[in-house]
Amino acid sequence: MLEGFVHNSIVKRAQNKNIVEIRLHSLRDYGRGNYRQVDDYAFGGGAGMVMKIEPIYELITALKSERQYDEIIYMSPDGETFTQKEANRLSILENIVILCGHYKGVDHRVREHLITKEISVGDYVLSGGELAAAIIIDAVTRIIPGAIGNEMSALTDSFQDNLLSPPVYTRPPEFNGWKVPEILLSGDHEKIDRWKEDQSYERTKRLRPDLLE
Repeated sequence: MLEGFVHNSIVKRAQNKNIVEIRLHSLRDYGRGNYRQVDDYAFGGGAGMVMKIEPIYELITALKSERQYDEIIYMSPDGETFTQKEANRLSILENIVILCGHYKGVDHRVREHLITKEISVGDYVLSGGELAAAIIIDAVTRIIPGAIGNEMSALTDSFQDNLLSPPVYTRPPEFNGWKVPEILLSGDHEKIDRWKEDQSYERTKRLRPDLLE
């Protein structure tokens, strides 16, 4: 699932420019027995399988023997909700491990002793943490200087200043009788900037008032 993602779009270009390095590791390489088992039944019963501690411990230990990691993140629906502020923080770190959960989760000792931070991408449950990890990778990569052509584009995205982005328009100036706001065609950049600020505030107040708190 992640192989295709990391070799496409902005993430691929950032790797080609040596801005980021992304390595994928399979827990199966550290699995037990002939079938490389990485999961087992939960103590105490209950539906679903649990990811075993041994493969995760051995993989993380192997990674830490190569370099120091600033964060070892576990993607979990009950983790801290991922925000733009957190993406900004992660973007200035040197090395990060992201562990993707699966099944009913991981042996809790992993979370107690190996993980430094737990992150959720929303109040819902996915079949695995791969898609959630892809969100983290994309959000963090795109704001690292040089990852996208115009760095100011990332800095003016929604949530960077706790406001939603203002409306954007392009040619033609009129379509189907629907017109682009005259202010954007005026060439007065000071007034345009003020209009954009006002629009950002109004959209945030109407759509996401919680951000203004």
